[in-house]
Formats: sequence, C-alpha cells, structure tokens
Amino acid sequence: MRELSKRTAGFTDSVIRRMTRISQKYDAVNLSQGFPDFDPPRELLDRLAETSSLPHQYSITWGAQNFREALAEKQSRLMGFSIEPNREIVVTCGSTEAMMCAMLTVCNPGDKVAVFSPFYENYGADAILSGAEPIYVPLRPPAFNFDPDRLESAFKQGAKALILCNPSNPTGKVFTHDELTVIAELAKKYDAYVITDEVYEHIVYAPYVHTYMTSLPGMRERTLSCSSLSKTYSITGWRLGYIIAPPEIIEVARKVHDFLTVGAAAPLQEAAVVGLRFPKSYYDGLLQEYTEKRALFLKGLKDLGIQYTTPEGAYYVMLDISEYGYESDLDFCEKLAEKVGVGAVPGSSFFRENVKHLIRFHFAKRDETLYEALNRLEGMKERMRKT
Repeated sequence: MRELSKRTAGFTDSVIRRMTRISQKYDAVNLSQGFPDFDPPRELLDRLAETSSLPHQYSITWGAQNFREALAEKQSRLMGFSIEPNREIVVTCGSTEAMMCAMLTVCNPGDKVAVFSPFYENYGADAILSGAEPIYVPLRPPAFNFDPDRLESAFKQGAKALILCNPSNPTGKVFTHDELTVIAELAKKYDAYVITDEVYEHIVYAPYVHTYMTSLPGMRERTLSCSSLSKTYSITGWRLGYIIAPPEIIEVARKVHDFLTVGAAAPLQEAAVVGLRFPKSYYDGLLQEYTEKRALFLKGLKDLGIQYTTPEGAYYVMLDISEYGYESDLDFCEKLAEKVGVGAVPGSSFFRENVKHLIRFHFAKRDETLYEALNRLEGMKERMRKT
C-alpha cells in the first residue's frame, strides 16, 4: 500500500477529548473538556422543541438569513461598527471549523503563521493542515505576557497571520488594550492578518475588559473574527460558529466553508436565533454566574493549599503540580482521574515549550459538581505525591 498523508505524522488524538474518555473510564468528575453540565437557556430549548416548525433541509450555505441578521445585530453592538449580514458573515460548524476555514482562507502552502504558546491544541494542527508553518511565540507565566521583540521576530520571519485567542484558552488571560495595540501595529507594519478566537468574549471578569481586535485603528480590514455560540449559551454540542470579516475575505471563506461542511445544522440555527436576540441582561447574568463559580472553585483550591493562577477570563484555571514529582503531566492526569476521581488536562498539550508542571481544570459546572470535585481533591496531596 502507498503511504498515507505525511502532514498528520506528528499528530496525536486530542488530549483534551482523551481526558474526557479517561474521566468516564474512572467515573471521575470531568473538569477536563470544557463543556457545562447544566442546560442551555430555557428559551432555546423551547424553540428547539418546536420541531414541526423548524427547517430540516439545507439552509443557505453560509448561514440562514435570520441567523446572520440576528448575529450581525448583536455583534455590531459589541464591536462598535455595522456588520453587513449578507456580505461579512459566514456561519460554520462551530468555532473549530471557523478557525480552520480562516486558516485556509488566509494561507497558501508554505506560508508561516504566528501562534502564541500556550495555545488551544487545534491551532498548530490547523496551521499544518492548511500547509502553513507555525512559529510559536511564548507567553511568559504567571501573567502570560509576551515579549514584543519575540513577536516581531515572528513577523520578520515572514508570518502572514497571527492566531490570537482572547480571552485565552488555556490560561484565562485577557489581553490588554496596550498589548492588542502592539499586536495591531506589528500586523500593519508587516502587512499581516490576525485570526481571532473570541469564544469567551462574554466571560471576562472585572476589572478586566474584552477589546475586539477589529475595534483598533486599521484592523478591521485585516482581522478575521472567529467565535461560536457554544460557551455563551451552553450549547457546545450544537456546533454553531462563525467568521466575521470584510466582504473580500468572507467571499473566499464562504468558498472554503462550502467545500468543508456545506453548512451548519439548519434546525439548530433556527433555534439559536432566540439566543442571539437576548437582551444585555442575559450576558450580565452569564458573567455573574461564572464570576460566582470562579470564586467558589478558587476558594476551594486555596483552602486545600493547591497552587493556581487566577484566570482573568474564560472558565479555566491552571494548577502547578511541581511539588508532586511527576516527570509526565499526562501520567499525573491519568492517575488523578484513577486515584482521586477528578479529570484534568495536562498542560503540555498546550505548550510548544517543554512545560510539564501545569494542568488545566475548568469550572463550567453546577455548584454541586464543583463541590464534589473539591471534596475529592482533598485527597490529592496524599494520594498523588510520589514517594
């Protein structure tokens, strides 16, 4: 048999999704893969239940008309400029496809793409699958700031685009206005694009503020804003994402999207329109809910003497496991699920650098689930320390 594609030779399966399977194997509280264990808003479920009135055939390839109109209205308010629903949006099968579609829209084989490290595990794979070469730029813990000179070096090496997750998965970092300005000025200086992943745009804890890259001078024309409804409405399984960009970019992105997936699920788009038209009070309530969950979980970790970095946004927290003496954070996480009954993600799956002393939890869970996880973590120091 002839050999298969070489581009996937360095891939493994998703470590995040693997840890969900390991959590299920040991009946562990799954704080690894970032999905809630509570229902979406009742209004969405009620609309979804009206199956006889929902569309069951293809919608328009780049998104149902009413979905794009509702999305454009919502995001125009947030981003500070008018978005044209018929020319500046493509609806995708989750932000995963949105990011892949954006990469294939921007990059030719052999191009280079800058990626901040740590990074959500798909980004490096997206670059490789699109034929591009990733250039990793380290974010320095514990604040996960970047060195502007290191970032400029990536552009000097020919990076055609930068992938920016803000707020960041896995660190919970929220990039400041000043940091984003540095990125914007370099993108303009080197005539590069910025591909943003903003799925946690509504989960930013005071006093931090989310700034859209497209709101900065000269950046609207060179930014592909990717996001999804998954985290905002607790519908990770609905797989509804999107790209917002200028018409000349969206024209290309629509072609890519058409041949990747044809279109996102029509009945789910119809049901989700209800959520896109929620008032501001919904998003205020969402942030308050996650602010309380963060406070609950971090207090529990602190009371247990577990070292962590406080997230500024999103719903992830990084823990330092140096004291336990493990050479492999993957080994630690597998044993944590088995011996303690809590699922986590090894930090090495997010870092290009040789970082093996961090793990990631998420707290998008019911309070009783978080309390159960904390109760189990009481035994972590005794059960997990190597002798």
